[in-house]
Amino acid sequence: MMDDVATDSSAGSENTRAPSSRRARRVRMTGKERREQLLDIGRTLFADKGFEGTSVEEIAARAGVSKPVVYEHFGGKEGLYAVVVDREMRQLLDMVTGALTAGHPRELLEQAAFALLDYIETYTDGFRILVRDSPVAQSTGTFASLISDIATQVEDILGLEFKARGFDPKLAPLYAQALVGMVALTGQWWVNARKPKKAEVAAHLVNLAWHGLENLESKPRLIGHRKS
Repeated sequence: MMDDVATDSSAGSENTRAPSSRRARRVRMTGKERREQLLDIGRTLFADKGFEGTSVEEIAARAGVSKPVVYEHFGGKEGLYAVVVDREMRQLLDMVTGALTAGHPRELLEQAAFALLDYIETYTDGFRILVRDSPVAQSTGTFASLISDIATQVEDILGLEFKARGFDPKLAPLYAQALVGMVALTGQWWVNARKPKKAEVAAHLVNLAWHGLENLESKPRLIGHRKS
């Protein structure tokens, strides 16, 4: 009977020491690892709740750290948000510009459409963040500015195509903005709908863009009463 008591007492003593032992074995994150963890948590929360709906307290709690740790790495919620946005913008821009490899203009349209839809499918949280209006004055940019950057890449391609067809290449920036904007807005709709399938969405986008370009008038005219 006394042996049983002694055993229980010993077990209780071990249980008392266990948390301390576990804490001793706990591996601390490096500064880089902690930064990446905070960025991942911030991306998820900003996508789900938006900038205003996310607090430093919640970010810290999800990471299992105190608020000062967040401030130490990013200077606050604004700094964390700006880094998240910058990373997502660079990811999307790299995917789109890297996809533009074909020589034929129609295939280039397909590649651009697929690149944006691939990004939405793979980095859904990032896309949800980008399409929100940035509330941070010092943020590295907005979705509109990113679309403008992508349109600049398309502009050069369209300029050469316009010149070859006898159109005014000075109008290439206007058409580039229109084409990229069409794909981007469709992407904003598709991120929630997810129907039809990605390839079908890309095919319909290119169908509208290409057949519109194929029959492009060099000097388009208005048919209504308003002329200015």
